[in-house]
Amino acid sequence: MTLYKRLLHLLVLLLFLIAAAQVKAQQVNEDSLYIREHYFKKEYKIPMRDGKKLYTVVYSPKGDKNKKYPILINRTPYSAGPYGEAYKTSLGPSSSMMREGYIFVYQDVRGTYMSEGEFVNMTPHIENKKRRKKDIDESTDTYDTIDWLTKRLKNDNGKVGQWGISYPGFYAAAGLMSNHPALKAVSPQAPIADWFWDDFHHNGAFFLPHAFNFLASFGLPRPAPTSERNPRFDHGTPDGYDFFMRMGSLKNANTKYLKNKVAFWNEMAAHPNYDKFWQDRNLLPHLKNLQGTAVMTVGGWYDAEDLYGPLKIYREIEKNNPNLTNMLVMGPWVHGGWARTDGSTIGNVYFGQKNSPWYQENVEAKFFNHYLKEDTDTSVALPEAIMFEGGTNQWREFNVWPPQNVQEKNLYFHANGKLSFAAPQANEAESSEYISDPDKPVPFTEAVAVGMTREYMTDDQRFASRRPDVLAFQTDVLTEDITFAGEILAQLQVATTGTAADWVVKLIDVYPDDAPANPHQPEKLMGGYQQMVRSEVMRGRFRNSFETPEPFIPNKVTPVNMELQDVLYTFKKGHRIMVQVQSTWFPLVDRNPQKYVDNIFEANEKDFTKATHKVYHSFQYPTILKIKVL
Repeated sequence: MTLYKRLLHLLVLLLFLIAAAQVKAQQVNEDSLYIREHYFKKEYKIPMRDGKKLYTVVYSPKGDKNKKYPILINRTPYSAGPYGEAYKTSLGPSSSMMREGYIFVYQDVRGTYMSEGEFVNMTPHIENKKRRKKDIDESTDTYDTIDWLTKRLKNDNGKVGQWGISYPGFYAAAGLMSNHPALKAVSPQAPIADWFWDDFHHNGAFFLPHAFNFLASFGLPRPAPTSERNPRFDHGTPDGYDFFMRMGSLKNANTKYLKNKVAFWNEMAAHPNYDKFWQDRNLLPHLKNLQGTAVMTVGGWYDAEDLYGPLKIYREIEKNNPNLTNMLVMGPWVHGGWARTDGSTIGNVYFGQKNSPWYQENVEAKFFNHYLKEDTDTSVALPEAIMFEGGTNQWREFNVWPPQNVQEKNLYFHANGKLSFAAPQANEAESSEYISDPDKPVPFTEAVAVGMTREYMTDDQRFASRRPDVLAFQTDVLTEDITFAGEILAQLQVATTGTAADWVVKLIDVYPDDAPANPHQPEKLMGGYQQMVRSEVMRGRFRNSFETPEPFIPNKVTPVNMELQDVLYTFKKGHRIMVQVQSTWFPLVDRNPQKYVDNIFEANEKDFTKATHKVYHSFQYPTILKIKVL
C-alpha cells in the first residue's frame, strides 16, 4: 500500500470516528431531553428492616395519571446519581427500553454513596435467617425495597423487574433470592458470582491491574454518606507494564501506594487460598428454591472482567430450579458491551453487524415487556439459549446450553509445535521446554495501558508466539469448518525445575495469509492474524485443591487441569487452530515467584527466580485440549 493510500485510509477512519462521536453525543442529548420531558424524578430514603435507610431515586412516567407501569430496579454500588435536581442522561437497560413505559428505580446499595449502613464487598448470603432485624444481606435489602415501592408508589402495576451489569449484576442475582411475590423478571448481566474466579482471580491467579486499579479508588473508605466519587489512582505513567514492574512484589503495593487505607486489599492478602472468607462470598450455592421469577442472564464472550459469572449462574439456576424460566444470552461483547457499544467490533475483530441494537430490541425488551407488562403465567417466546457464534458471525438458538448434539474430541500437542486430533506416537519427542523469568515476564498485550484492556481477549497473539518463553502448537490448514461449542478443558502434563509455576493456555484462530481487511479499519492487514478466542490461567499450587495449595516437586511430571470456559466459535476452512502455553502474562496476572511461598502477597524480591518449564506431549504423558464439536 502506497503512503498516499495509507494516509487516505487514515483520513477516512478519522472522519468515521468523528462522525460516530457526533452521533453518540446527539443521541445522549436527545435521551436527556426526552427524560426531562417524560419523567418525574423523586428521591427517597427507603428504610430497611434493621432501620438503615437506602437512598433511592425514582423516575416515573408523566402523562395519564390513571395508567399503571411496571417497576424496573437497578441496585448499584457505583452511585444512583445524579442527585438533587439533575437528571440522568439515560434510563433503563437501553434507549429503546426507556421509551417503553416503566418506572425506573436506582438505589445506592447499603454503605455506598448516599445510603446508610456498612458496605460489605460481595455480601455473604445468609441461608437460614432466624433474626429478622439482624440477618441482613442483599436479598433482604431487595425484598424491603420492593415491598416499600409497591406499597407506596401510586402508579405501579404491582410487577417488578431488576437488572444490572457487573457488580449491579451480582445485586440482581442476589435479588432473586428475595423471592418477593412482585418480582417477576430479573436479568443479571455480566454478574459477579465468585471473586476467586471472577474479576480479581482466575483459578487462584491474581489479576493484578484490575484488582489494584479498582480497589485503589473504589476501595477507599467512606466516612459518611456522600455524593462524591473517590478519585482515580494516578499511576504517574501510561505504561502499566513498567509501573507494576517497578512496584515489585505484591507486598510493595501497600508500602508504596495504598498505605493500608484499602481494607479489602488487606483482606485479600490475608486470604490467598479459597478459604471461608471467599467461600462465604460465593453466590452460586444459594441459587436454589427460587420462586416465580423469570431469569435472563447476559454475558459477553470477550468479557475480560466477568465471563465466569454469567455461565455459572445460568447453570446453577438451571440445575437447582428445573421449573423456572431460565435463559442465557452470550454475545460478541466486552464487559457490558451490549449496553455500551453497538457490538460490531472489538479492537481489530469485526462481527458482521451491529449486534447490540438487535439484542436490545428483540431479546431484552421482549423479555421484560412480557413478564412485567403482559402474561407472567406463560413463558416468553424466546429460546432458552441465544448464543453468538464467532468465526461465522451469526446468532444461534439452543434449547439447552451447553448443546447436547456435540461430539467430544481431543486436540493433542506434538513435538515441533504441531497440534492434531491424532494422539502422539511412541517414537515422538517427549516434551518442549522454555525458561520462565519473572524479571522479564511475557506481556499480555502490545498496547500501552495502565489497566486490563478489554480488547486483550481478541488481540493478535503474534507478539507472544515469537517469544522464546511461549510455546505455540498449531494444526495444519483446516480443510473444513469446525465449530467448538461448550466447555474446554486443558489437561497439561508439565514439569518445572522450580517449586511453583503458573500455566497460561490460549486458544487462537490463525487467519490465512491472504485474509482481507475488516470494514471498520481497512488499513489494518489481517493476513496471519492470531486472534485469541479463549484463554485462562491456573496458579499451579492449586492444581489439586484451591483450599490447600502445594508445591511442585522439581522435575517431576505433574498433571495440571484447567477449565477455559465455554465457547461457541467456528474455525473456518483455510484457517489454523493454535494453542499457546506460557507461565507469565504480565501485568494482567501478578508474577509467580516460581519458588513456593505460603502467601505470594508476602513474597520478597529474593523469592523470584528463573525456572525451566516443560510441557510433555508424549505417548506416555500426552497434553490434551478436550473440546466439544457441534
